[in-house]
Amino acid sequence: MKRGSIFELNGIPKFQEALPLALQHVVAMIVGCVTPAIIVAGGGNSLSAKDRVILIQASLVVSALSTLLQLFPIGKKNGFTLGSGLPMIMGVSFAYVPSMQAIAEGYGISSILGAQIIGGIVAFVMGILVKKIRVFFPPLITGTVVFTIGLSLYPTAINYMAGGSADYGSWQNWVVAFLTLAVVTALNHFGKGILKLASILIGILVGYVVSIPFGMVNLSSVGEAKVFQLPQFMHFGIHFEISACVAIGLLFAINSVQAIGDYSATTIGAMDRVPEDRELQNGIMAYGVTNILGALLGGLPTATYSQNVGIVTTTKVINRWVLGLAAAILGVAGIVPKFSALLTTIPQCVLGGATVSVFASIAMTGMKLVASAEMDYRNSSIVGLAAAIGVGVSQASAALASFPDWVTTIFGKSPVVLATLIAVVLNIILPKSRDEKKHEKELKKEVKEKIQQDHEEFEQE
Repeated sequence: MKRGSIFELNGIPKFQEALPLALQHVVAMIVGCVTPAIIVAGGGNSLSAKDRVILIQASLVVSALSTLLQLFPIGKKNGFTLGSGLPMIMGVSFAYVPSMQAIAEGYGISSILGAQIIGGIVAFVMGILVKKIRVFFPPLITGTVVFTIGLSLYPTAINYMAGGSADYGSWQNWVVAFLTLAVVTALNHFGKGILKLASILIGILVGYVVSIPFGMVNLSSVGEAKVFQLPQFMHFGIHFEISACVAIGLLFAINSVQAIGDYSATTIGAMDRVPEDRELQNGIMAYGVTNILGALLGGLPTATYSQNVGIVTTTKVINRWVLGLAAAILGVAGIVPKFSALLTTIPQCVLGGATVSVFASIAMTGMKLVASAEMDYRNSSIVGLAAAIGVGVSQASAALASFPDWVTTIFGKSPVVLATLIAVVLNIILPKSRDEKKHEKELKKEVKEKIQQDHEEFEQE
């Protein structure tokens, strides 16, 4: 392999140049990668300390493998290929957390992993049909879904700030939580460079140190953990619960479409071009396959990481080997159980203080997507009704008590599924304005012409 610049997609750059840039990606995403596993493991599903470590360990390893497949596709160049070949980082996503919490409490981790396999199949199909399905998920709909995800995560953050299950609501928990939040907020607004990128990590470190005198840290699990251990195949088992599969499968469909935004932001912002349909198709199919593999290894659902997209578009460093080195660092961290065990010792109030700003940014990202569409009466009705009914039903889930349990699992535990279905249906049945119809007609014409062009190129080959 020839030498290459960090600003070129291919070629191996100098290690001393690549390492700090790779660490920058790891620092920006590792907390977000392991926190969903910590939250799900800390719920009402009675996971042992050992199993919590294994869940975090698997999440790191699967994120590394998913990233490597995106960076270095496998298959024939002009035939079946898995992986986009674009500079993308994959990691466990917060988008699945509300549904995963509900499933874990009702059916256990094995049902999350079973639903993840179904979700992976859904994503693979979405990849094949991506050009035809995109029309059902314009920015208005994806924005509504992302906004609802952010809203649904707020109670988790507040409960964690109050201490989770440890001395819930004590003043010590709130002091540590708000101190952590203050550090994260200050660095986000006043920090520069690595200080800003690592604001959440630094906030957690400060909160962790402050929590020690309060007796909130117990390191016994670190001492008991092994130094080296590979992920264990089907350690948690696989169970297919229909209601869980429906809820997670729908989220995979939405995340598949949303991944198009991250791919597009990367290529437009750092490579001065739009992504090719082939890249989108291969990337989303790989997203599905790696999640099926991840479920077998015990890792939670992954997705493209927008914060790392931001780093790529800001620095213009698109070299795949730089991001590959970041993935390798994640993988190494994942096969060291003592590191994973150390992460389980972070007090819940610290995690709450650090992640509440993340959840807020998720909601505001959704708002920005929504605002990119014209907010006339029709669009306002779609967003307002979808969010109101989705969030309202989940907050008053007892209202579904007379329905079968599967109805409550799909629609009553997390607002995301119900909000998504309502938004999509309303967007289809409510009459569009003349300008919207014209834009939609032009978009369909472009898609039809593109499909015809691809078919002609295929015939020529």
